[in-house]
Amino acid sequence: MDLGLKDKVVAVAAASKGLGQAVALRVAREGAKVAICSRNPKALQATADDLAAQTGAPVLALEADLTRAQDAKRFIDATADHYGGLDALVCNAGGPPPGSFEDVDDAAWQAAFELTLMSVVRLTRVALSHFKQRGAGRIVNITSVSVKQPIDNLILSNSLRIAVLGLSKSLANEYGGDGVTVNCVCPGYTETKRLDELFQHRAAQMNVSLEDVKSYIAGTVPLGRLGQPQELADLVALLCSDRARYITGAAIQVDGGTTKGYA
Repeated sequence: MDLGLKDKVVAVAAASKGLGQAVALRVAREGAKVAICSRNPKALQATADDLAAQTGAPVLALEADLTRAQDAKRFIDATADHYGGLDALVCNAGGPPPGSFEDVDDAAWQAAFELTLMSVVRLTRVALSHFKQRGAGRIVNITSVSVKQPIDNLILSNSLRIAVLGLSKSLANEYGGDGVTVNCVCPGYTETKRLDELFQHRAAQMNVSLEDVKSYIAGTVPLGRLGQPQELADLVALLCSDRARYITGAAIQVDGGTTKGYA
């Protein structure tokens, strides 16, 4: 199915690796004009070169630390200036570190707040001004299944990603009249370096191997395996497109059936 993303301008945050990289590749394959950012300039440029080589799509790479308001603004404004506008924003950031409630101090809470919630607030604030000029826009926030059910030993993620969901629902109500849709996608256990880091932490606690943890977790998923980044990227690309123009305020999990609740 043609998603109608050809020549649309899509900004994907934190896209030098993992889920962000998979999303950038997917929308580029649809013919979108892509902008990506990362704190790591070397990895960022390597990803940009790879995306361009694989898809032939234009790729703008901008170094940015999304915990800094000026960097978030520069990323969005530079994207719109370079391509002549903005059609879709995919908010993504590395997850906060694992830990139980007593493991994390005020500094860790503040750092997670800046990374997980305020990066979305700041990127969105700037993007909305460009969407209003277009008369439409798409915002897709990559969160986690932790917004549907908490994950053990991820107190920071459990607490702050649900705030992103609340923000998204509020924005969907507030800006629907401007033609802007706002949705969350909620990945489950998806094979990325971030997941390996979390599983490595769990393996050390349990004194077992990383592969033992992966095998156990895969066995708890109804589909019997871990997810792949491109499986999440397929949904994000749809939500960035006009094919999803009547979907807003949604939080859709991509988790192989791991979430057990009805909502």
